[in-house]
Amino acid sequence: MKRKELHSGENDGLHPLESLDLSKVDSFVELVQAMGKTAFGGRTLGEAFDIWMTMARDPDCTVVLTLSGAMTVAQQGAIICEMIDRGLVHAIVSTGALICHGLTQSLGGVHYRSDSSIDDKRLFEKGYNRVFDTLEQELNLVDVEQLVEDVLNDESPDGKIWSSAGFCRVLGRRLEKIDSGAGILRSAWRRDVPVFIPAFTDSEIALAFYVFAMGQMDLSRGEADLLKALPSYNPFLDLQEYARLVSRADRLGIFTIGGGVPRNWAQQVAPLFDVIKSRIGRHFGEPRFSYGIRICPEPAHFGGLSGCTYSEGVSWGKFLPPEEGGRFAEVFADATLVWPLLMKAVFEALDKEED
Repeated sequence: MKRKELHSGENDGLHPLESLDLSKVDSFVELVQAMGKTAFGGRTLGEAFDIWMTMARDPDCTVVLTLSGAMTVAQQGAIICEMIDRGLVHAIVSTGALICHGLTQSLGGVHYRSDSSIDDKRLFEKGYNRVFDTLEQELNLVDVEQLVEDVLNDESPDGKIWSSAGFCRVLGRRLEKIDSGAGILRSAWRRDVPVFIPAFTDSEIALAFYVFAMGQMDLSRGEADLLKALPSYNPFLDLQEYARLVSRADRLGIFTIGGGVPRNWAQQVAPLFDVIKSRIGRHFGEPRFSYGIRICPEPAHFGGLSGCTYSEGVSWGKFLPPEEGGRFAEVFADATLVWPLLMKAVFEALDKEED
């Protein structure tokens, strides 16, 4: 039997780990960088910080933020607003519910802790909607419905047909006008950041949108006729606008909270262009994400989209492989635990660079 070779990691060019000495940490930047020299989730968080700083320093990188999960109910909305305000993201792809719950806060609504001693049936009777350990008041959603109705009464879409991005722009402009509070759509409108909601109909905003269209009909008609109401809305306008945005990018980065429809919709533009090329012979480029950061607790073996790895995305042509410059970090954690820490470090580092 051949004798085992006893190599030295230093001679082989390996990267040594370092003990996390908190007595030497005086900032969020130093903490996250020190965590990056440890192992497991701490190391991936440090890698995420390095990639974020690379994207932030690259003026030719278009960064897409994808959002799923109850992040605004979980009071993470101000982080999203600051990311937009600082110019760190150039497009947002989100669930409709997340944007809706953020709207309630923009309109002055409050979310409350859920008391586990109260039965869910009793919560329903009192007009409280439970989201995990948090409560959304039905009164808040009534305010959103009223805002949607007011906007639809007063505004007309470009080209006579609404898209989710077009409607989010108008909502953001209205929030700026009424000046009731900060919010994702208000910040996005100020910075001209499009907000796409691929599954638009899966939200209270869309329900109010649909009921408004029904209200424009003759309400004396039967239920079967009223249910035929169709709002002036076309989701392919979103796909068209997003594809144009991506096709103009020199480099692409993606920052994902959770996964689901927003993540896949944002990533599918490369396969779209591949299909266009193969089916009708027109070449619109080969957009691939050069950078990716994902914060999500779901592992791949559950089989869900949220747990899909970036390496799997390489096989679909959505991401550059590492040997071609692709850099990716996947942090398996609850976003409310590590997202604030990561972004505080990024903001702090950027502020220091400006000083």
